[in-house]
Amino acid sequence: MGKLIQKDEKGKQFLLKDNRGKDVRLSDFKGKKVLLSFHPLAWTKVCADQMKALEKNKERFDRLNTVALGLSIDSVPSKNAWAKTLGIKNTQLLCDFWPHGKVARAYGLFRAADGFSERANIVLDEKHRVIFVKVYPIAQLPDLKEILKVLSA
Repeated sequence: MGKLIQKDEKGKQFLLKDNRGKDVRLSDFKGKKVLLSFHPLAWTKVCADQMKALEKNKERFDRLNTVALGLSIDSVPSKNAWAKTLGIKNTQLLCDFWPHGKVARAYGLFRAADGFSERANIVLDEKHRVIFVKVYPIAQLPDLKEILKVLSA
């Protein structure tokens, strides 16, 4: 794992496909806060609960001028099928598939021995500077109340 991105650093730019195959860049969200919600693998229970929580809170994120993005190393077809299974229609699930884990590596979250990212939340302000970073145990569901509190401050 590379050096974990720190508070006050500039968010790392990226270009990834979302679950529908659409290009998504960090720069697409100028003037908005961004929650990068990294999860290890699609089709696992805690990851499903983590992504469903983003979808469930979409209106709250909108009111807080925030875009929530779910990121994992899974491919577009896998993420798209998973999103449909979970009923996720509004939250973009990004595919850090190829080059494998490039964005997770850029943020210091790639677990090379496992081939996937840490479970983590990174919040960027409107200028895309890091205002919050937290890595969670792989088996732990991140506390979204904590994130909403950060976004409301």
